[in-house]
Amino acid sequence: MNIKKRIRILFLCTGNSCRSQMAEGWTRELKGHLVEVFSAGIETHGLDPIAVEVMAEAGVDISKQTSKHVNTLIHIAFDTVITVCDNARESCPLFPGAKKVLHAGFNDPPALAKALAAQGASEEEQRNCYRRVRDEIRTFVQTLPESLETPENPG
Repeated sequence: MNIKKRIRILFLCTGNSCRSQMAEGWTRELKGHLVEVFSAGIETHGLDPIAVEVMAEAGVDISKQTSKHVNTLIHIAFDTVITVCDNARESCPLFPGAKKVLHAGFNDPPALAKALAAQGASEEEQRNCYRRVRDEIRTFVQTLPESLETPENPG
């Protein structure tokens, strides 16, 4: 019997508090049978409580996930490292075992919410930033792992 090994993906962000955590949660929920997923940050900022809330609204519990520094995972041979913010893309450490490093940038919900708050937006309008990015990440994750083999992302 030929059992295919799950591919290992790391989602990398600046603080491993929101976008990379959402991506880890969605991947575990939607593609856990195909992908062994991890997330980490160039820094650790703790888990964003609003990210936890909006993921729960969508039926995905990320409350037990933790903010991890990328150096704690450097020993793992990843098939793909996906940076989800420009800062992580620019600061991405070398992963000697990684077959590829890709960038899938998403807006930063806390920064968007802070900008809206400064303009007098309601808490609900601020949370909508998180929901929009959550849904964009879900759409991206739904393409995995097939999208990793597209002409733009040769294997």
